Amino acid sequence: MQSAKYLIRALRELADEERYLFTPSDLSALLPPTGTSTFKSLLSRLVARGEMVRVCRGLYRPAWLDPAPGLILYHAAARLRAGCFSYLSLESILSETGDISQIPLQRITLMTSGRSGEIYCGKSGVIEFTHTRQRPEKVMKHLTYDSRRRLWCADREQALRDLRRTGRNLDLMQEKQNESL
Repeated sequence: MQSAKYLIRALRELADEERYLFTPSDLSALLPPTGTSTFKSLLSRLVARGEMVRVCRGLYRPAWLDPAPGLILYHAAARLRAGCFSYLSLESILSETGDISQIPLQRITLMTSGRSGEIYCGKSGVIEFTHTRQRPEKVMKHLTYDSRRRLWCADREQALRDLRRTGRNLDLMQEKQNESL
């Protein structure tokens, strides 16, 4: 129990609206060394007591900090793939530009140099990562950084290229766009 109090106290000093997502290794670094199973039990107890919230597998936030509405998926994606080249693209960008008639709700799509996969974030939604072999220097001129989302975002042209390159379904594209594909 002493470890739980210590961890919560440390998080109250460190966490804020800008830094509110933590991996298990981040959290364990705040504590004296313990066994892996002991730390997992501690984390499970904190979640069960409502002091920590499991955002998704491998990512937690203190319960007293609520992220800005609509941004948690973006922040989680940035945090989960911090060591990889990743950017928002595909349906997420094309729905914003009006090229896709349907707006994906509670789902964001990113290209990444890391593994492909879907990360389920409970009520917040789903993060979909699609692997790309594209080199950062080849696509950087088509990306802009969105500090609010904490992610690089593709422009329309790059998102269209990514959609074609990944072999995604083009049926959602507006008719005028289908003609130009």
